[in-house]
Amino acid sequence: MLTEINFDGIIGPSHNYAGLSRGNLASANNAGDVSQPRAAALQGIEKMRHNLSLGLPQGFFMPLDRPDAPWLETLGTTLEDSEGHLRAQAWSASSMWAANAATVSPAPDSADGKCHLTVANLVTMPHRSHEWPGTLAQLRLAFANPAFEVHAPIPAPFGDEGAANHMRLCSGHDGRGVEIFVYGVGGGRFPARQHLDASKAVARKHGLDPARTLFIRQSDTAIQGGAFHNDVVAVANEHVLFTHETAFEDRDAAHAEIRAAFPAVEIVEVPASAVSLPDAIKSYLFNAQLVSLPEGGMGLVLPTEAKDTPAVWNWLEAHVEGNGPIRRLLPVNVRQSMANGGGPACLRLRIVADPATVDPRFIADEAKLDRIAGVVATYWPEAIAPGDLASAALASDVRKARSALLAELGLGELD
Repeated sequence: MLTEINFDGIIGPSHNYAGLSRGNLASANNAGDVSQPRAAALQGIEKMRHNLSLGLPQGFFMPLDRPDAPWLETLGTTLEDSEGHLRAQAWSASSMWAANAATVSPAPDSADGKCHLTVANLVTMPHRSHEWPGTLAQLRLAFANPAFEVHAPIPAPFGDEGAANHMRLCSGHDGRGVEIFVYGVGGGRFPARQHLDASKAVARKHGLDPARTLFIRQSDTAIQGGAFHNDVVAVANEHVLFTHETAFEDRDAAHAEIRAAFPAVEIVEVPASAVSLPDAIKSYLFNAQLVSLPEGGMGLVLPTEAKDTPAVWNWLEAHVEGNGPIRRLLPVNVRQSMANGGGPACLRLRIVADPATVDPRFIADEAKLDRIAGVVATYWPEAIAPGDLASAALASDVRKARSALLAELGLGELD
């Protein structure tokens, strides 16, 4: 039976605030602060536990091997000798943003009846550009069943940042859907990370029906305001599109195109007059998990920062009181990851699949989360300051921490 499974990236032991993500305001604003990798990972585990308690299927992905010494070798340097900015890029724990791992098209949408995943190349940002080999290996392990087709990334220079710029509308997760690829156009102080050519290539590789595939331009206003991915200003679930007024370059045309392709869509738009773009980005209102609850209706799993932003929380409460499609507001504490530039939706990759076809080592339950939390509490560093990235001892400890987690879960193939 096909169902939506959210796979969260476990926040790795090298989690630090180097401010590497240009255009990501939270990442830039917290650059140089002392991070708390242990607290960050435990917060992420609690988010998964929270979603399990709602009756939602939950999976997870392993952190990648960091610091990435082989990548530095391709640049003719080492961890000890590298310049500071290259060293920080080698240490990056940004693979925790599982929404950027891949773009996913469920089996009902594809010509061959398989669930297709294309690993994102992430070429726009140097610290993320070397993630894809590790991610590809992990996805090919987790989704080795013939029900899946896992593709290598689109080649450079066509930037592809995965599911963070992709939405799907459907009558039910197991039904045929309309897939929406959101792309940006370069220019301005912040880069557009998703290229139209990359999105079109993914759609072709996945065998999508052109009549049920849309390519919509993200607004320059949103990108230059700090919405580095579409999922910072819009999220979809089943028949609902939850979006900020400034999300798309041509709002009226985008809405008309979406309605034409999927007439049952319910567009819930937050006007800029009620919630400004800066407030939407600061609170990560749209970088929330819009989920179908087992008891019926939809819930919004959103960061506690949304509750701390009066305009955002006032709008949400009014929506719920007005019997809108979002019936429950479900705040979670992911402050450590928020400080590095990503909310609840950044941490997860949505995959519609039969759970029986997924490698069970990647499927969460309470007991497994307890085991993961035990490893994190034992091995993850409590704090990492910027100057610590030069420490060979810390690098060794971080690698040992990841190896301990892989051993605990029987995933030695990834070590």
